[in-house]
Amino acid sequence: MPIIVGSPRSGTTLLRLMLDAHPALAIPPETGFLAMPLDGFGTPDPRTWFCNAVTGFPPHAPGWADFGIDRAAFSQALECVDPFSLPDGFRVFYRMYAARFHKTRWGDKTPLYGLHMPYLQQLLPEAHFIHIVRDGRACAASLRDQWFSPGRSMAVQARHWRDNVTTTRSNGALCQNYLELRYENLIANSEAELRRVCDFIRIDFDTAMLGYHTRSGERLQEHKGRVTADGAVIVSEERRRAQQARTLQAPDPQLLDAWRSILSADEILEFDAVAHDLLRELGYIA
Repeated sequence: MPIIVGSPRSGTTLLRLMLDAHPALAIPPETGFLAMPLDGFGTPDPRTWFCNAVTGFPPHAPGWADFGIDRAAFSQALECVDPFSLPDGFRVFYRMYAARFHKTRWGDKTPLYGLHMPYLQQLLPEAHFIHIVRDGRACAASLRDQWFSPGRSMAVQARHWRDNVTTTRSNGALCQNYLELRYENLIANSEAELRRVCDFIRIDFDTAMLGYHTRSGERLQEHKGRVTADGAVIVSEERRRAQQARTLQAPDPQLLDAWRSILSADEILEFDAVAHDLLRELGYIA
């Protein structure tokens, strides 16, 4: 089960759509619920608690509509899990999602699961974590204006990227199945990198993965708006889809350094001052 992780705007959606284009593999939009609090699991009716928790996650603005699975059908499928366990409950979700597309394999793409990998490995031993790493300055140029950005300051962006990458790499060292992938290599040599990923998750490479962009528009239709319980719009579906517009086109290596014309010289210096050591360790600066 591939689980794609990485600091936000590192190319996790790109890799998701590439893998999802495989005829046997389905990757849903971000889930988040694998790391949800488990305070209700010990209730007399754990299946009902689990169904409510998953379909109502996150509690302030549930994202269940993204997955195209009928809640009643999900609840009914959970009743067939006997004895019930958290891992098997989650597997019901992924199995039902894959079945929508007549596929037999499934995975996940939730960037910040990188912060929970040792726990997730215990929860789902079949998990194979793929950590995609991108130059933090490119991530910051892409992230700072997004609705989920930690802030516009380059110092804030640098700490966010540095902490996510270092924690995910440290967690990866504790996991049995962990692969690190560079965004820049995925763009410049897509087939070679995808073959590496396929070997890692034990699935045959398929050339359909290289044509992911021909179906990205259809796949991104799953991204619905997020609304709070009182009706306040957190983000519209148009904005959610727009933030992934680049995946509608084939990879373009000429855009890898676009961040240099987006960030000012002062902003680049501000980012480097916070994340210099990691940028150098990863080979992004000398």
